[in-house]
Amino acid sequence: MSQPASPIGVFVTPVTPLQQNCTTVWCTATNKAAVIDPGGSVDAILAEVARRGLTVDQIWITHGHLDHAGGAAEMQEKTEVQITGPQKADQFWIDRIVESGKMYGLPDARPFTPDRWLEDGDTVSLGETTWEVSHCPGHTPGHVIFFNREARFAQVGDVLFKGSVGRTDFPMSDPPALIRSVIEKLWPLGDDVTFVPGHGPISTFGEERRTNPFVSDAAMRQAPIQREPTGPA
Repeated sequence: MSQPASPIGVFVTPVTPLQQNCTTVWCTATNKAAVIDPGGSVDAILAEVARRGLTVDQIWITHGHLDHAGGAAEMQEKTEVQITGPQKADQFWIDRIVESGKMYGLPDARPFTPDRWLEDGDTVSLGETTWEVSHCPGHTPGHVIFFNREARFAQVGDVLFKGSVGRTDFPMSDPPALIRSVIEKLWPLGDDVTFVPGHGPISTFGEERRTNPFVSDAAMRQAPIQREPTGPA
């Protein structure tokens, strides 16, 4: 028997010198798309959206760091859609986008005010699909992730990477909170969930539970919660 068609589509556009995985997801029934974390390369992202016959319906932000949010204001101007997320504790980082942009050679990056802040347990609708929101602090205080239960797919920003986790040496980072976010918010979603991280290759929660040196089941048995994460971004 053939597999049922997925309710969502996904493509990734690496943006900024930090090669952040800007992720465009869409409802396959309506071709309405959400662009997650447009940190830069806005014209290239919109060109690919148009090439695929999609319509940008929303902009979703996992957290306020420059490489994830620096192009959101420009994309909103060009699409006239709402910006949703992150959680309001990341306003601190959004306000610093211009300063951060100068440091990383992205002078066009601008701050913005989200049309909707998100909280743990919220949902966002995209066409005929529903996405669950989890507040996952640690890398930043207002970090959120987006999960589509039907497709078994998540975009997790800089909470978790293939083989690593997000950095916690930034202002307002919290190493134990990051580990708790992974163990208490991501793992319960299921080992079969495929995720796009903020940087690097796609993986599954099950693979990371088996092999990730920071948050695998074995690592947690040896040193629960108190490990000091030092991920790549």
